[in-house]
Amino acid sequence: MKGLFKGLVSLVVLALALASAAYFWVQGPMSLRSPGASPVDVSIEPGTSAKAIAQAVVDAGVDTSPTLLFAWFRLSGQSRQMRAGSYEIPPGTSPKRLLNMLVRGEESLRTVTIVEGWNWRQVRQALAKAELLKPDSRALDDAALMAQLGRPGISPEGRFYPDTYTYAKGASDLVVLKRALSAMDKHLQAAWQARLPGVSLKSPEEALILASIVEKETGQGADRPLISGVFHNRMRIGMRLQTDPTVIYGLGEAFDGNLRRIHLQTDNPWNTYTRGGLPPTPIAMPGKAALLAAVQPAKTQALYFVAKGDGSSHFSATLDEHNRAVNRYQRGIQTAKD
Repeated sequence: MKGLFKGLVSLVVLALALASAAYFWVQGPMSLRSPGASPVDVSIEPGTSAKAIAQAVVDAGVDTSPTLLFAWFRLSGQSRQMRAGSYEIPPGTSPKRLLNMLVRGEESLRTVTIVEGWNWRQVRQALAKAELLKPDSRALDDAALMAQLGRPGISPEGRFYPDTYTYAKGASDLVVLKRALSAMDKHLQAAWQARLPGVSLKSPEEALILASIVEKETGQGADRPLISGVFHNRMRIGMRLQTDPTVIYGLGEAFDGNLRRIHLQTDNPWNTYTRGGLPPTPIAMPGKAALLAAVQPAKTQALYFVAKGDGSSHFSATLDEHNRAVNRYQRGIQTAKD
């Protein structure tokens, strides 16, 4: 009996020791084989088994036993809840913390920002510079890219909502563009539903084009509805929009920062000095405020506006008043009526 009792005690002690060791192993930090103990990256594809995930973690540079790691995944009861994705494992990560990351889908994310008023060329440049974003769009021209996004025959200009987008390391830039495209669709539709009666716009497409012009013309946010009101007034009476940003857009990369009279007189599809109505496409990526301003113009008699030099604009109902404002704010000339 004494021998049996001692054997049982020994087994209990051994079990407790193993349980204690397992507890400390699960809670303790795992070593990394990366230079300078920098984080290691591991990518897990959909459908990967728990055993294969454990091996992928070790192959990525975590210095532990894949067998023990797999056993921990199974014993936790959460092995089927681990999610695919791109993960970054920092120094000091314990097996418990690793499992939590995988179950919660705490991917290693980066961000890229599309700024209000950027044109499509600037969006392309931002995507190309984004950290660890796969440049799948780089080899596609605009037509092929829009076809890839499900919008064949549509210009990419103005189609991507300005915002900050997160992405997993190694994700395709096409995924980011799809999200930005969907976001613009959503915000444009919401703005169109909120349009005021009698606006001089026939479709959401025209609203998007006008919003892009309002975005580029606005120096101070509070002026957006008034600027929109000016353009609505001009469209209502058949006056040309005569807005410099559309001319600059039409010049493209040939624009050197100095808009000259010859540019205003040289016809192209975006020259609103030589052509009536809206240009054929947006000229930039408008934000929410510009979208709403386009369909909710301020009630104003103004037909003209000029930058005052402080970000705001001076609005005029007559050409004479406008010319005086131009002299005052652009040329520094004071008149008797000022």
